[in-house]
Amino acid sequence: MINSKTFLQFDASRVPSPCFVVDEVAVENNLKVLDYVQQQSGAKILLALKAFSMYSLAPLVGKYLHGTCASGLHEARLGHEEFTTGKAGKGEVHTFSAAYTEKDLVEILKISDHVVFNSFGQWQRFQPLIQTAKAQRPELEFGLRVNPLHSEGAEPIYDPCAPGSRLGIPYPEFAEKSLDGITGIHFHTLCEQAFEPLARTLDEVEKHFADILPKLKWVNFGGGHHITKPDYNVEGLIERIKAFQAKYDVQVYLEPGEAIAIHSGVLVSEVLDLTFNTMNLAILDSSATCHMPDTIEMPYRAEIIGAGEKDELAHTYRLGGQTCLAGDVMGDYSFAQPLQIGQRLMFDDMSHYTMVKTTTFNGIGLPSIALWNSQTDELRVVKEFGYDNFKSRL
Repeated sequence: MINSKTFLQFDASRVPSPCFVVDEVAVENNLKVLDYVQQQSGAKILLALKAFSMYSLAPLVGKYLHGTCASGLHEARLGHEEFTTGKAGKGEVHTFSAAYTEKDLVEILKISDHVVFNSFGQWQRFQPLIQTAKAQRPELEFGLRVNPLHSEGAEPIYDPCAPGSRLGIPYPEFAEKSLDGITGIHFHTLCEQAFEPLARTLDEVEKHFADILPKLKWVNFGGGHHITKPDYNVEGLIERIKAFQAKYDVQVYLEPGEAIAIHSGVLVSEVLDLTFNTMNLAILDSSATCHMPDTIEMPYRAEIIGAGEKDELAHTYRLGGQTCLAGDVMGDYSFAQPLQIGQRLMFDDMSHYTMVKTTTFNGIGLPSIALWNSQTDELRVVKEFGYDNFKSRL
């Protein structure tokens, strides 16, 4: 099923290839859903830059959300420099890292509004820096990431609560620990999931942190919430947030990434060559390993507009990239007509966790980035890459 439906009529020849094309109307529709959750529940929602960092849309994001969350210094800087406005005025910057270097933390403390630590060890080790920063910026808030030891993820690689996970402080570690200076806790246990897994996770959080929650100012529910997916239980989420905030007198934050960008973009790719080895093969100017790594890591099969499953339509091809990696393969797809060299294809739902993960392995060029408005048909290429982008990384 094609999710980015506004692209069904998009002419792929209008952009360079390969190219990520994002429909700003679709992004705004997602943002409106998230803003509805904010208005009805009182929660504050942040953009998770790890999933979608397209800062050319920062003014649009700022109309609806309260800021950004970062996984380290560079994302924090991007949030601070580009996403400077939020729904309440200034765009907040929240930063969490599995571990900070002293050098990075010095800078992070200057530009973040919330800084969340992953261990009591780092929280204690960096107290001199923390106290200096707090004296200079009294509004600075500090939190700890908790691990409720409750797994909802189907894939261990994406499960922060799997046994042996390095993410979050397991709740037994809180026994007899001082929380002086801590104003909130953060948990992130989901990955592109519905409301029900969150509800079960919250039950565990409330059970294991019952003595801590009433002492806090805020609780961050993390990301992984598929709030803008059509079948998501939005009203259930709203009611649970309202009840949680009322019970503990805290401010709830959520920080979805994919929910902001799902169903809003495609990756345009061109057929470079057609070959045969026990089946029809097509080599594209895009790459699974360089441009669509989640199709290998997750793994999952990205849909192509106008294509079908293997053998569903008359002509089946295995599509692969230009790199030397034998597994640089997008999958097997069928088409009503034979593919032609120079033909453009559009991979569906390629906005989130794509642009942020691209690499130049094998010297393969990075896809251009374009912004399209499906209502006005205005199209703008906002970024193109070349040799210098490859060389400068080395």
